[in-house]
Order: sequence, then C-alpha cells, then structure tokens
Amino acid sequence: MNAFPSQRWGRQGGSLLPRGRADFVRQIAIWLGFVLAYQIARGLADRGSVEALSNARAVFDAERDLHAVIELWLQRQVLSAGDFLIHAVNWTYWLAQFAVVGVALLWIYIYRYPAFLRVRDTVIVTNTIGLLGYVLVPTAPPRLLPGEHFVDTMASSPLNHASEVVRLAGNPYAAMPSLHAADALIVGVSLALLVRPLWLKVLWLLWPWWVAFALMASGNHFWLDIVVGVALVVVSVPITGWIERRRRIA
Repeated sequence: MNAFPSQRWGRQGGSLLPRGRADFVRQIAIWLGFVLAYQIARGLADRGSVEALSNARAVFDAERDLHAVIELWLQRQVLSAGDFLIHAVNWTYWLAQFAVVGVALLWIYIYRYPAFLRVRDTVIVTNTIGLLGYVLVPTAPPRLLPGEHFVDTMASSPLNHASEVVRLAGNPYAAMPSLHAADALIVGVSLALLVRPLWLKVLWLLWPWWVAFALMASGNHFWLDIVVGVALVVVSVPITGWIERRRRIA
C-alpha cells in the first residue's frame, strides 16, 4: 500500500476507459462476483448465537480488563449530540464497505489505472482472509451483547438490521475482524496517495478514523475488532505484493 507502479497517471488517448470496454466489463464482473461470493460465504459462516455471544463476551471482558471499554462512552456522546450525528454514523456504517469501496475502485480504474490491480487485490485478499475469521471465531457485535447497555443506533431507522434485505445478505455474528475498518484503511491510504489536492489527501487519511468512530458509536464493533481488521491489512499487503509479482512474471 505504500507504493504503486511508477507509470503516468490518468487516461490515455482521450478514452474514458483506460483498457477498453471489454476489460472494464471483466473488472465489473470480477468485483460483482467477489461481492456475491463474499455475501454467500459470510452467510454460511453464521453458526448461531451461542458461540458468537460467548466470543463477544470474551472481547468485552478483554477490553474491561484493559480499562478501555470506550464504546459505551462514544455512544453516549453520539446519542446526546442529536439526530444529525446519529444519521451520519448510521449511513457511514451502511455505505463504508461496498458502496464507498466500489466507487473508489471505479475512480482508481478510470483515473489511476496503474494502481488499480494492487488496490483491488488488496481488498479481495483482505476480505477473503477475514471470512476465515468469521468461520473460526463467530463474534456478535456489541449491540447484541446482553446486560451491558449497548444501543443499536439503527434500530429506529428505516434501514436497520431487522430489514429483510439486510437479514437476507448479512450475518449478525461477523464482528471479528472488522472488515469495514480494514476496507476503510485500504481506501483511505490508497486515495490519499493517489489524489493530488492536499485537502483531499487529508480527508482520505481521516476516513479510516471516522469509520472506526462510526463502527463503535453505532454499536456494531468493539475497538478490538477494528484493531484486528487493521492487522489483517498489514498481513494482506505483502500477500498482494507477491500476487502482483507473479502477475508480472506471467
């Protein structure tokens, strides 16, 4: 993530698509296929609530032993701040993963194509490894942990975890690791390196921090989930580099 191929950025020959329509359609198919496979695998990893709640309790107890249960304090601040911040937190949670990641990849493909494959592959590798975490360690989010007074800030929103579309595609016991946080880190650092205006670089560097705040304030992740998500990116980057080297050899 700290270096991209040293090729000239931007479109070539006046074409909107840097590698033509066929390659664009192929990349869209790869991305949509990955999203579909991800959602299917994520759903299959749902093995029920008993183990997931036990693991969530273990995460909470670890944070309490460290005297660092900051999520409840963050929730109190957001809930007392009014509807605007609550809505901002909620929509960040819904859009941060596939919507923002998808738009970011589209922009990189069109305007910074030499970096596209590395960023795309980093996202895919990170999320694929993360799915193993969901299977091996199913973990409930804070909002489902009984007796600790966490609030589901989305409960009263039209789009919430009880909505049919969310229940169809989601797994309520997939909090560890936080792939929202992992994807936000990949997108934030990548775009900070790729955009030109300084103010945009700063905004994209702040993006992972804002997403982490939203994940905790909405009751969807412990900070330990986020830390493991970040660690997952650190592991995935060299794997992606190896894939890129193999692609060049081939």
